[in-house]
Amino acid sequence: MHIREIHFQSELYPARDRYPFNLPAFLNTGILDLSSPVTFFVGDNGTGKSTLLRALCRKADVFIWGGFGEVTPEEEAFHRAIELRWNAGPVPGSFFSSELFFNFAQVADHDPAMREFFGPRTFETQSHGQSLMSYFRSRYRIKGLYFLDEPETAMTPRGQVDLLRLLHEMSRDGHAQFIIATHSPILLACPGARLYTFDGPSVRPIAYRDTEHYRFYRAFLENPQSFLAAQDDKR
Repeated sequence: MHIREIHFQSELYPARDRYPFNLPAFLNTGILDLSSPVTFFVGDNGTGKSTLLRALCRKADVFIWGGFGEVTPEEEAFHRAIELRWNAGPVPGSFFSSELFFNFAQVADHDPAMREFFGPRTFETQSHGQSLMSYFRSRYRIKGLYFLDEPETAMTPRGQVDLLRLLHEMSRDGHAQFIIATHSPILLACPGARLYTFDGPSVRPIAYRDTEHYRFYRAFLENPQSFLAAQDDKR
């Protein structure tokens, strides 16, 4: 693996009453082990998964296409309170999110060097799912560190299975390391992946079948009518 550990240096937090430093995930977690080639961050919205992912990019000097957007001074400072322990020094990498891919694809389609790299077919001549997989297959064959922020948001279930297979294949080859924030129980089933939940007083490892995502989808698929009735009773 390229990064073996993440260390949260809470003594460097400039303010513990402001986001993201006030989140339990970052207040009560010391070290995350990244010894698996694929690591997933899971948890409810607002628990800090994507915030940590972007801070890791900043710390690892991985470019985010389109920039970081509007961030608070505290979010800007977050990466300074994180230490990365590398196995053999930094490697190149990339950040993916569905919201940024559209603009990237438009630029790539009109850049001869990018077209040569990603293949003869432009992204705009492919379906959305095809264009995503064309990008993934080309980009992830290179040795590197890859961050993905909820890649499933623009993918069909079949497309998610295709990405799952690719992640498993690339991780077995040993050249790529993936850190992914997701809500997809399909992606979370990646063999050999390490899962961390952000739900609770600290970030902690969690088994696939213990995730809220797996249990929620399983309960629904086993008996949709009973599931919906139970949800109505909770209101």
